[in-house]
Amino acid sequence: MTAAEHHIVPRQPPSSGSSGSSGSSGSSGSSGASGSSGSSGSSGDGTPPENRRRVIRRRLITLTIIVLLIGIPAGYLVISAGQSRRSGKDKEAEAAAQGLREDWPSGMQRRIFELPIPGNAVGVQYYETNNWKASRMYVKFRTTSAGLDRFLSGVGTGRAALETGKVTISERDVKITGWYFGPGVDWVGTVHKNKDPRPTQNITVNMTDPAAPVVYAVSAATP
Repeated sequence: MTAAEHHIVPRQPPSSGSSGSSGSSGSSGSSGASGSSGSSGSSGDGTPPENRRRVIRRRLITLTIIVLLIGIPAGYLVISAGQSRRSGKDKEAEAAAQGLREDWPSGMQRRIFELPIPGNAVGVQYYETNNWKASRMYVKFRTTSAGLDRFLSGVGTGRAALETGKVTISERDVKITGWYFGPGVDWVGTVHKNKDPRPTQNITVNMTDPAAPVVYAVSAATP
């Protein structure tokens, strides 16, 4: 057969079914993918529900820790202050029950409370109390006229500061010590104040016998 006799078959156009199938497949695929993506996406605020729960839980834990960090120390301070108050009152009551000791306070105690008892003093008595408000040293002794001057000078005051008829020891301290400041005695007294933390001294002197005055002193220091 010659070339002229050979029948040429024309090319057929693609069928519409194929195109539809392809379009359907593409659109359904795209639509399915889009739908799947939409359904598995986040909620309106952009945070998945499980993540929101985790954030809330973490915030609650943080808040609890903060409350504990603030509340526990504050509670401890309240309890500690109450115990300190009770302890101070107990020690003070115990000291009052024992009464003044017939002895000299140590050199350190005399320096802390600024009570320079003269070396020629006799009948020295003392005791110390401490509580959460203040520390106190109570002393009583008999000395000479010159010894009184040395004591007053060492405290930081002088005989000129002593007021006739004045008792500077408070009723509270009288109850603790049992000291007597009644009539019929030539009392003189003064209060020597210092700035904190230095102590303040309340001094009362029995001058019935000017040659052998008896000194009563309370020195209070605030911590």
